[in-house]
Amino acid sequence: MANYSIKDLERLSGVKAHTLRIWEQRYNIIQPQRTNTNIRYYNDADLRKLLNISLLNNYGYKISKIAQLSLEELSNEVRLATDMDNKEDQQLVALTISMIELDEERFEKLISTSILRHGFEKTMVSLIFPFMEKVGIMWITGAIYPGQEHFISNMIRQKLIVAIDGQLNPLSGPENTFLLFCPEGEYHEIGLLFMCYLLRTRRRRAIYLGVNVPTADLSAIHQVHQPKYLFTYITASKSEEELQHYIYDLSNQFPNSEIWLAGQQVLKQSFDLPSNVLVIATINEALERLDVFRAPVYHSN
Repeated sequence: MANYSIKDLERLSGVKAHTLRIWEQRYNIIQPQRTNTNIRYYNDADLRKLLNISLLNNYGYKISKIAQLSLEELSNEVRLATDMDNKEDQQLVALTISMIELDEERFEKLISTSILRHGFEKTMVSLIFPFMEKVGIMWITGAIYPGQEHFISNMIRQKLIVAIDGQLNPLSGPENTFLLFCPEGEYHEIGLLFMCYLLRTRRRRAIYLGVNVPTADLSAIHQVHQPKYLFTYITASKSEEELQHYIYDLSNQFPNSEIWLAGQQVLKQSFDLPSNVLVIATINEALERLDVFRAPVYHSN
């Protein structure tokens, strides 16, 4: 069980520390514990409750009314509110609550409803990726444990695989082919899978190698298909020196391919980029590059 300071709760819930103190004093919505030195701290149950309260308050519920609800009534009101509304910021909070409570049914319903309303691509760009960024913050602060993160990642991964299976992988020539992979030691593939989906919806061929791909294997497959583009996603912690060496290695081994780099580890550091390597900083940047033109499709005889 994690412990949180009032600043942690402010960052995770969006409720200002000053406001939270007022709510505590007037409505007794949360009862913080105190250390031996009289510093208040909060637990997982407090965070869950505050996320629910914050969501209802943002929907216009008066805090005086929310304070009178039992935990069960609070949860039911949140479900009713999010079922009737599709605002992305509120859906983000609802997804966070579902993750913390390991509520698979609720998480599934929220995602499926968004896909029906907005389509798969917009749901990923406007809801899932902002949510994953929030999950990253919660991981760093200790607000979630590995089981919760794996629970969410696997559900999103399943959605992506189904969406990819519904798209044709065209028989394009090398000039419109992407080789997608994560390097050795990298096991986070949400970003890689989404790129595969984007490529297929734009009629480009995507050869998906997955995670933890040794450079020797990458070289052998590249020799067969000769793709013009390589795309890799890096989030696992590596030193700047290690990553710089890896970038040089990719550039030297595949001088005739354009190499796209993405992921938090790439963005956090400054690198010397060879002429055939570029950094994709945002999803929108990737979309802009892919939408420059839609690749022609080559059919087998």
